Amino acid sequence: MQLKRVFGWIALAIPLVAILAVAVGYWLSDNDCGKAAAPGVPMKAIVYCDYGTADVLRLEDVEKPVPGDDELLVRVHAAGVNPLDWHYMRGTPYLMRLSSGLRKPQDTRLGVDFAGTVEAVGRNVTRFRPGDQVFGGRSGALAQYVVAKQDRAVALKPANVSFEQAGAVAIAATTALQGLRDAGRLEAGDKVLINGASGGVGTFAVQIARAMGAEVTGVCSTRNVELVRSLGADHVIDYTRDDYTSVDVRYDVILDNVGNRSLAENRRVLEPDGRYVLIGGGGPEAGKWLGPMVKPLQALVTAPFVSQDMGMFLAKLTREDMQRLAELMSSGTVLPVIDRRYALSEAAAAIRYLEQGRARGKVVVTLE
Repeated sequence: MQLKRVFGWIALAIPLVAILAVAVGYWLSDNDCGKAAAPGVPMKAIVYCDYGTADVLRLEDVEKPVPGDDELLVRVHAAGVNPLDWHYMRGTPYLMRLSSGLRKPQDTRLGVDFAGTVEAVGRNVTRFRPGDQVFGGRSGALAQYVVAKQDRAVALKPANVSFEQAGAVAIAATTALQGLRDAGRLEAGDKVLINGASGGVGTFAVQIARAMGAEVTGVCSTRNVELVRSLGADHVIDYTRDDYTSVDVRYDVILDNVGNRSLAENRRVLEPDGRYVLIGGGGPEAGKWLGPMVKPLQALVTAPFVSQDMGMFLAKLTREDMQRLAELMSSGTVLPVIDRRYALSEAAAAIRYLEQGRARGKVVVTLE
């Protein structure tokens, strides 16, 4: 009887301790906004001290970074914006705050994609030198300068693409490449459907899938049909007129950038051994607690009982894939599509436009 009572108290204490720990962590989570000394060597950067809408974004003076022994200092000419940026800015889904900061963002800088000119290099850097034009991915890219490690996601910019185009590449193009090649295991001759073919990831995915020898079907709205066709899609489905999950065609791979159809509907048009790869879905107001994690959880539950591969995919920025994308752009096989351009001081407007989910290709912030 005593042992049973002890276990009862333990069962009650565990959730109470967990709730207390989260509460304490919430109130203690903070950042250095307003506490740091005035920058000795200032540069302009986009900063957000609290979670919220694009209204929390500020253009402020911060300390210009100094490259370490294995790093290069890049003067940024252009930086792309991505859904990842508004996820961090808003702190949604709330689950992500366990790593980004419960009450306030721990990292107050925004942006990842960048393209620019190398201004200085550390003493151990051998791959790059001052004056090189480069592109890649590094946190805090919405700024005049960024530092990047030479063995991470950075490569020489091809001469045939502009800084604006190269600045739009890192996250979206890597997601498309790895989603098709790694998660989708796409092979020449496969039929692939790309839902959301006119967006940031979609415009890259159509071109990359075509380059891999696949038969490409793109799904988009009426106004984007010609754009998607011009990127190399063999077939284009206008979702305002037709439902791709109701057609009498089966695909080897579905790359879903929208998530507007159920898993059952997607399975209906997927080959028995097909691969469904969920990239994203839902806007800023969709599911603040779990957000885009709902469908992956459903896929996780479904996967053991079906022959098809069902799951979500998150890209990892690597040096090797940045170099591969540079090669594809250099040959003209893949070229970024730019919808709108904004100045650094207009970063909030760029994020607001992106959040509407209507961008044709990429949205870019320029620093020229």
